[in-house]
Amino acid sequence: MNDYQTKFLILYEPVHESFARFCHAKAYGLMEAEDLISETVLIALEKFDKIKNDEAFLSFLFSVATNILRSKNRRLKFKAEYNESKAFVIKEEGIDAETRLDVTILYKALNELPKAQKEALILFEISGFSLKEVAEIQHSKSSAVKQRLKRGRVALATILKSDQLKNEPENKRSQLLLTIFL
Repeated sequence: MNDYQTKFLILYEPVHESFARFCHAKAYGLMEAEDLISETVLIALEKFDKIKNDEAFLSFLFSVATNILRSKNRRLKFKAEYNESKAFVIKEEGIDAETRLDVTILYKALNELPKAQKEALILFEISGFSLKEVAEIQHSKSSAVKQRLKRGRVALATILKSDQLKNEPENKRSQLLLTIFL
């Protein structure tokens, strides 16, 4: 063991009990507390050189554990299974038939886009994630997400305009969707 690890252990041993209690309280229902403790200690050891004041060590551990839980919680939002046939059966209260038709037209057009553009548009425009969050989810840079959004909007407009020419009764709906998205 080197001096770096020894100093870490010297600071960790006195705060272990209170840190473990914190993890047990915070991790309830999201993950096993022991996993949270282990993951936090590993990250804290890797970033131990960033601590300037030894008295802030426990706060540093709390911050790392909280960030791990936030990340885990954010990932859980995307863990559900999607079943398209069940999605269309779900009763939509408060939404009229015209709005449902608009949503159907929009998703049909979105399905024609490349996967990355479709995902970026759905995450940013529909789900309300920030550019930074979309970039993290897609494991890319913000500039790449901006480009996907721009190209996706243009492609979506083209798709909706071509639908407009094919189906004259949907003319107003397609135009409305275009104005909403562009």
